[in-house]
Amino acid sequence: MTEPWRTGITTYDEKNIWVGGYAIGDLMQRATFAETIFLLHAGRLPSKEEGKLLDAILISSADHGPGSPSAATARLACSGNRGSVSSAIAAGILAIGDQHGGAGMECMEVIAEGVAIAKSEDLTLQEAAEKLVDNYRARGARVAGMGHRQHTSDPRKEVLFGMAESYGLAGDGVKFMLALEDAVAAKVKPLPINIDGVLAAILFDLGFPPLMGRLIFIIGRTAGLSAEVAEELAREKAMRIKVPVTYDGPAPRKLP
Repeated sequence: MTEPWRTGITTYDEKNIWVGGYAIGDLMQRATFAETIFLLHAGRLPSKEEGKLLDAILISSADHGPGSPSAATARLACSGNRGSVSSAIAAGILAIGDQHGGAGMECMEVIAEGVAIAKSEDLTLQEAAEKLVDNYRARGARVAGMGHRQHTSDPRKEVLFGMAESYGLAGDGVKFMLALEDAVAAKVKPLPINIDGVLAAILFDLGFPPLMGRLIFIIGRTAGLSAEVAEELAREKAMRIKVPVTYDGPAPRKLP
């Protein structure tokens, strides 16, 4: 006999749908989308402050212009296949990875490692951050969550960390990430905490596992990708192939 699939997320009958044990109608009337996302992934409804913070994280990840890898990929896929909105958005999501929007998961693992070092070796978070940076430098590895191609200071950092502090939700994750920023500046060079690092720190303090660092970016960015694809359909012609390209290969030559 085939074992049934198991889930603790959603169930239904002929007349009802329950998400996390709550009737869908009640959630529709009394919960926000961000609160429902929290419920889906944590199995509980968030506090008002936790819900606002997750909502802000989703907004911060929604869009960063058509030149970001996910948006550019979605628009290019839409340009070549205007009949499938879903494939264009899916293409954009597939462009999210370790270098673009996906480093939050790795950064949450870094935070967990640093906090564990501090506790196990009776170090301050600053001392643990400095030790971790030394370890990464010795391996020639880059610390996740640091540095941004467009920003010398990510404007989303102060807002999200400020909200976490004001709500009393900033814990070791936020503290360690700030310590890590100082340690990297002292031992490598000044690098701003990017959005991956910011959301990683807050999600760590909210009790989510590292995988959420990547998933929450995908959830938030999907909203932006839908807008990018809609704009591509509304404002641009199909087959936009005149992308700026500089050719530096061989000059025209005869086949021997």
